[in-house]
Amino acid sequence: MVTLTESTSDVRPNQSLSTTAARNLATTTKSVPQMRGISPRWLLRMLPWEEAPGGAYRVNRRLTLTVGDGRVSFTSTGARVRVVPRELRELALLRGLTDDGVLAALADRFEQREYAPGEVVVTAGQPAEHVYLVAHGKLSRLGTGRYGDPAVLGTLAGGDHFGEQVLDGGERAWEFGVKAITPCILLALPRRSIVELREVTAHVRGVLSRPRQRRSNRQGEAAIAMSAGHAGEHRLPGAFVDYELSPREYELSVAQTVLRVHSRVADLYNQPMDQVEQQLRLTVEALRERQENELVNNREFGLLHNADLKQRIHTRSGPPTPDDLDDLLCRRRGTRFFLAHPRAIAAFGRECSRRGVYPAPVEVRGRQVMGWRGVPVLPCDKIPIGPGGTTSIMAMRTGKDESGVIGLRETGLPDEYEPGVSVRFMGIDGKAIRSYLVSAYYSAAVLVPDALGILENVEVQGGGGR
Repeated sequence: MVTLTESTSDVRPNQSLSTTAARNLATTTKSVPQMRGISPRWLLRMLPWEEAPGGAYRVNRRLTLTVGDGRVSFTSTGARVRVVPRELRELALLRGLTDDGVLAALADRFEQREYAPGEVVVTAGQPAEHVYLVAHGKLSRLGTGRYGDPAVLGTLAGGDHFGEQVLDGGERAWEFGVKAITPCILLALPRRSIVELREVTAHVRGVLSRPRQRRSNRQGEAAIAMSAGHAGEHRLPGAFVDYELSPREYELSVAQTVLRVHSRVADLYNQPMDQVEQQLRLTVEALRERQENELVNNREFGLLHNADLKQRIHTRSGPPTPDDLDDLLCRRRGTRFFLAHPRAIAAFGRECSRRGVYPAPVEVRGRQVMGWRGVPVLPCDKIPIGPGGTTSIMAMRTGKDESGVIGLRETGLPDEYEPGVSVRFMGIDGKAIRSYLVSAYYSAAVLVPDALGILENVEVQGGGGR
C-alpha cells in the first residue's frame, strides 16, 4: 500500500542573506564579493560636482531670444506623412502665426516627395520655389569651396527644414544644393501656395510682412549695445544685461533601496570580512551604476535629453568618422571629453583604420584611453543603442568656472556613507532582520547650451544593445 503525503513546500524566498552563503566569507582564504555589473563610470568620475544645498540648484542665464529654429514633428497614416500644423511655428517667419486654422491650411498645402540615395533635391543657383521639411532620411547640404571644389556644408535629417526664405514671397535663388544620402521623405510647400494664402488671409500677410528686428548676438542672447573704434565725443549707447525671467531649477533626484541583513549573519559570520560592510559596498556600487544611467537617460535632467537643438548634429554617412568628431568638436570651446558607447568607439576605430588614421592615446587619471585631437574618448555603456543599431556620441565642456556641465549633489547628509550617499539604519523587524535605507542624491545641469553637444544617428554594426 502506497501512502501519499501532502506536500508542505510552503517555502518563502529569503529576505536577507542566508547563513549558508554567509559562511563563504567566513572560511578559507578568499576575495571580497565580486560584481559583474561594475563599469568604469567615467561620467561620474569626470563631472565636477557642485553642492546643491536645499536639494535644488538654479541656473541663471542671459535672456535668450527664441527665433523658431527647432525641429518640426510629423504624423503618418500608412505611407502618407503630414506635418503637425502647430509645429510650423518652429519656422522663424511663422513664429507669430497664432491662428491654428491658418496653420492647418498651410499644412494641407505641403506636397509629399520621396528621393532615392544620391538624388539631387535642389541645385545651388536655381530659383527657390519651395519650402522643404525633412520627414525622414538624411541629406547633405552642398556648396562650393574657395577654389571651386565641391564642399559639404552640413547634414539635414528628420525634423530639419530648409528654404524658409521662400515664405516672404520674394524671388530668390538657392545658395546651396541639397542631395539625398539615404532614402528620404520630404514635404514641399510651393511658393505659389504661399502667395495665394497671403492674398486671401490678412493675418498671414501681416505676419509674413512684419520686419524682423535682430536684437540678439550670434548665440541667440539679448544683445548688449556698445560702440567701438570711435573718435571724439561720440554718443555712447546705453545698455543693460537682461536675464531670463524664469530660470531653470534642477532638483536633486534620488536612487534608493532597502538593504536587509539578518542579525545572525551580522553577528556570527563577521570575520574576517564585515558582512554588513560588504553588502553595503555592493549595494552602493549598484546605486552608482543607476545614478550614471539616470544622468545619461533621465528625461528631466539626463544629458541626452538636455542638449540644445543647435548642438545636435548628424553623421555624414552613418558610422562615426573623423570628420563627424571634428564637426562635434568645433562647436564648443574647451571640450573636456567625448562620451560614447564602447561599440561606437569601436566603429570610430574602424573608420580611422579605413582611412589610415591612428588616433593618439590620451592619459586620463593614470590610464591610457583613445583620444581625438587631444580630447579623450571615454566609454559609457549607459548610452543606449536603438533597435536600428544607432546610438549617440556626447561631447562636453565641464566645470562651473567654464560655464560647462556640472554634477549636482549635497554632502554632509545624516549617516553619510560616501559624498551624496547616505545609509540610515531603519531598525530590526520581528524576524531579526536589520534594515538599512541606502540613498543616493544627484542631478546634472548644463550651464550654457554650447557646453554639451551630441552626434546623433551614429551607426554601429548590428542592432540592439545594453
